[in-house]
Amino acid sequence: MMRCIRIGLLCVQENVANRPTMASVVLMLTSCSVSLPVPSKPAFLMQSNSKEDDSESPMLDHNGHYVQSSLNEVSITELEGR
Repeated sequence: MMRCIRIGLLCVQENVANRPTMASVVLMLTSCSVSLPVPSKPAFLMQSNSKEDDSESPMLDHNGHYVQSSLNEVSITELEGR
């Protein structure tokens, strides 16, 4: 399972030149003797270093567990038929 996850992370590298070819992916999936390169840091990583995020109170789910959340400017559109 971890091997498949690492291969998947290699396939989504930010720099296209660092991504494996499909032939390499097939070889990595079919042969356990092929060593896998270490994927670099993901292009999109949710973390904050701003002080205003630190001042917010943590969110809890319905079971009382802490939930990680982020603020964004995404809108949700609901489509309705005529």
